[in-house]
Amino acid sequence: MSVLVRGGSGRLCAAARKVIPCLWSGQCFSSGREPAENQVTPMLRHLVYKIKATGPITVAEYMKEVLTNPAKGYYVHRDMLGEKGDFITSPEISQIFGELLGIWFISEWMATGKNAAFQLVELGPGKGTLAGDILRVFSQLGSVLKNCDISIHMVEVSEKLSEIQALTLTEEKIPLERNAGSSVYMKGVTKSGIPISWYRDLHDVPKGYSFYLAHEFFDVLPVHKFQKTPQGWREVFIDIDPQVSDKLRFVLAPCVTPAEVFIQRDEIRDHVEVCPEAGVIIQELSQRIALTGGAALIADYGHDGTKTDTFRGFCGHKLHDVLTAPGTADLTADVDFSYLRRMAEGQVASLGPIKQQTFLKNMGIDVRLKRLHGRSHPMNTCQSKPSVSPVAGFGELAWR
Repeated sequence: MSVLVRGGSGRLCAAARKVIPCLWSGQCFSSGREPAENQVTPMLRHLVYKIKATGPITVAEYMKEVLTNPAKGYYVHRDMLGEKGDFITSPEISQIFGELLGIWFISEWMATGKNAAFQLVELGPGKGTLAGDILRVFSQLGSVLKNCDISIHMVEVSEKLSEIQALTLTEEKIPLERNAGSSVYMKGVTKSGIPISWYRDLHDVPKGYSFYLAHEFFDVLPVHKFQKTPQGWREVFIDIDPQVSDKLRFVLAPCVTPAEVFIQRDEIRDHVEVCPEAGVIIQELSQRIALTGGAALIADYGHDGTKTDTFRGFCGHKLHDVLTAPGTADLTADVDFSYLRRMAEGQVASLGPIKQQTFLKNMGIDVRLKRLHGRSHPMNTCQSKPSVSPVAGFGELAWR
């Protein structure tokens, strides 16, 4: 988890698209379990046609196609969250996570002078559960926020998930405004009366004093993978297996590729993953915060520039081979927070990363748990007074 506080590669030339077979087995990658019999999915057919037409593709291009292709992408037309999906995130487990984030945003707002208005911008809002928990805290602290003009802005590429978010967050009696061709493709009002809008891209969100939230968002952005060889760094590509026409395999590029510029000159690891798209987004967030004020909270699986091969898939809450049945499983790679910090340097102060457990303890999760536990055991409610949280606004919250 990291906190940022106020104050793509080009197409390869024809020669570079030629590849040589990998010298290691596919099991060297974090691709999950041993691949089962390959299911020929619509996405696999699409990728095979694409590779036959233009040559092997980077892992980044593979991830982007598999996850967000407008017609066949994993995220675009399905609900993958929850017990019946492929993975579960913190907000789906407990309301406490979102409640404490809501307190954090209010605390930051108070600490920076109680601006007359602020935008809450969430990147990849899932089912809207996290935003719903945050908004409940905003409602509980209405006396603190009564003179503040708040608006909610959701950055979501999935049509399916945006509909679920709208159902979770808005009052059904007030119809949503929809305009598929607009940068703001959906508008409405939350159950507590706050304006809410949906966008496909962060660039379309209005600039202004804002708090940005990215929870398990950066880990699904496309990564380029590199292997150190005697000839230097070589990028990992994905090609069709010459032995099986409907099976994919990893291969190495024979020469330098454009994304190599993102590798640090003093890099000591023998395998690295770089995510230029994450850098672009961090720079955009940093520029916005430096220009108009606010803060960004990023919570994700990650490391501080130490891990190597983290690319993996999940299907049905189990590890899944990343090259098997593409389009049916989530693809993810751990976030390199050291890279995000470098991208923010010179524009905003960057704090962290710290473990999520530490962050939540600092935010008073123990106090909240005691109160919830006291409700389930009324006999104990008067035995001891909950410890006081140092976070501004926490003591004023009347929990429901």
